[in-house]
Amino acid sequence: MLVLVAPGQGAQTPGFLTEWLDLPGAADRVAAWSDAIGLDLAHYGTKADADEIRDTAVAQPLLVAAGLLSAAALGDGVVPGAVAGHSVGEITAAAFAGVLDDTAALTLVRRRGLAMAEAAAVTETGMSALLGGDPEVSVAHLEKLGLTPANVNGAGQIVAAGTMEQLAALNEDKPEGVRKVVPLKVAGAFHTHHMAPAVDKLAEAAEALAPADPKVTYVSNKDGRAVATGTEVLERLVGQVANPVRWDLCMETFKELGVTALIEVCPGGTLTGLAKRALPGVKTLALKTPADLDAARALAAEQA
Repeated sequence: MLVLVAPGQGAQTPGFLTEWLDLPGAADRVAAWSDAIGLDLAHYGTKADADEIRDTAVAQPLLVAAGLLSAAALGDGVVPGAVAGHSVGEITAAAFAGVLDDTAALTLVRRRGLAMAEAAAVTETGMSALLGGDPEVSVAHLEKLGLTPANVNGAGQIVAAGTMEQLAALNEDKPEGVRKVVPLKVAGAFHTHHMAPAVDKLAEAAEALAPADPKVTYVSNKDGRAVATGTEVLERLVGQVANPVRWDLCMETFKELGVTALIEVCPGGTLTGLAKRALPGVKTLALKTPADLDAARALAAEQA
């Protein structure tokens, strides 16, 4: 069984969309999406520097566009048995599952990015990854410091979120067993109470959408549960911005579903890295450039 997954914010790097736009029809598709949401995706994906694409309002639509473009390039012959996304990648996954069409997904993520950027501007906040350590010990320690375990990613990785002062305290006082604390290239404390103002704005945007029920198994990172209706998928996408990402539970569900292969869409690497540690025996492949497409198609064919 093949699962198709989409990464979240922080996976973007300058110029990562360049080679994808050389594929037949890709530039036209991205131009149409750009017109629909009022953001020059081609510019940001090819010419913008790291600071420009760190902007939440830019990064989120850019990541969804890259995921949709790379998945489409795989072709109709690649049919996953399940889909999932990390943080904003859940919107990409919703499009994979047929819950939203591409334009609706990009319209929603544009509103999400703007709303979360506005919420992040209220207080200076950020996120840091904890590498190593026992999850229960780390979570208790984070809560003592006033931080939120915003991403529980499995494979020994938790991401803490909170104010810059709280994160500075974490650097000075790491949980027992944690090897390293790595600041992330994001512009706010996502998936925490700091994002509560964005929830109402996203709910308003979601009212204009007409979600369909998933055509394949859609695994939600709220709790790792498979969600059967488009209405519930959309409700979870809205509430998810202010609640922790439980990617560890998604990977547990992959095990229960009998997943044997995992392909991560562009800009792949983060989720395949976690899978290699947490899902031994599962074949993984990250779509970094179009040069990876043939290997991805071959892996998918093995699972068919």
